[in-house]
Amino acid sequence: MPDFNRRDALKMSASFALAAAAGGFSCVEMAKADPIEVPTIDKLSVRVLVDSASDIFFKPQAAGGVKTEPGRSADTTRPLHSEWGLSLLLEPQRGDEKRTFLLDFGWTPETINGNMDLLKVDPAKIDTLIMSHGHFDHWGGLLGFLDKHRKELPADLTMYAGGEDNFCQRYARVGQGELSDYGMLDRRDIAKQNVKIVLCESPVVIGGQAFTTGKIKRNSIEKVLPNSMVEFKLKDGAGCNWSHYLPAEMEGKIVPDEHIHEHATCFNLKDKGLIVISSCGHVGIVNSVRQAMEVSGVEKVHAIMGGFHLGPAPADYLTQVVSEIGKLNPDVLIPMHCSGLNFTQEAQRQMPGKVLTTTTGSRITFGI
Repeated sequence: MPDFNRRDALKMSASFALAAAAGGFSCVEMAKADPIEVPTIDKLSVRVLVDSASDIFFKPQAAGGVKTEPGRSADTTRPLHSEWGLSLLLEPQRGDEKRTFLLDFGWTPETINGNMDLLKVDPAKIDTLIMSHGHFDHWGGLLGFLDKHRKELPADLTMYAGGEDNFCQRYARVGQGELSDYGMLDRRDIAKQNVKIVLCESPVVIGGQAFTTGKIKRNSIEKVLPNSMVEFKLKDGAGCNWSHYLPAEMEGKIVPDEHIHEHATCFNLKDKGLIVISSCGHVGIVNSVRQAMEVSGVEKVHAIMGGFHLGPAPADYLTQVVSEIGKLNPDVLIPMHCSGLNFTQEAQRQMPGKVLTTTTGSRITFGI
């Protein structure tokens, strides 16, 4: 696929302005392509609201100055629910200033809303939303979350999304190669909730404490492993405006999903280095970390965490990728969601003492 550059971004920005003026895309803007000054934080707490596994026997762990501890349901008759998907509550702090970001929303609203209740998470403290990419298991709970909590959230609520292909129609393969609907997030449903969308084609600072990688360069050994199929189309106000970053012949075609605009959410922890959170890492976790390093100018990597989409990886490829992660020399590696047990075991073999595990409900603290 052709690379996306600043000229394309300007074209797309113009197309969004025209569409917005015509009533097509309300509450949408493009992040500026100007250089960013990456902020430094003193602490970070991450609460795992939704993940793919539960463990009621989870014990506290620590490595490299990072601590994980279990989260318990406030109602002993109701367990926390795990499902295929991810949602993380991010609480950075710089001095006396605290922020709260909600990164991704799991597969179903019942899970994210139910777990927030059981973990006693106050939705009124959430000031910003972040969406990593357009897979249903990361945004499926969004609209139900907004239905329940929009009145408690800031009036000027903003959601930062990786880019335009977050809103494309996706399909999953079932049976003997048949395609099944895998959902499409309609930005009009978000606009109805009075949520502004910022598309982060370029890196952007969020809330003065986090930053996104912007579009991730693909310059490592990594490749996008088979996942969903995607259809580039814009019809009746729904779908994705593909026209300024893909060839015209792509219109309406269903093709393997390359996740053009998946981005990572990052922090620069004082005296420790980068914390890079990859929700699914389809574009490659090494690529994602290298992009964060380039964007921030920070060479030290403190922690790499999130989903790495290496569960389906062949053994030889997995070994290579873990070796490349090792060369980044992170203090801590925290696999979640789609990383795969195979990845965790290989990482523990190659990087002993650096791998921390988590479970639905657990809390991870940095800067302790």
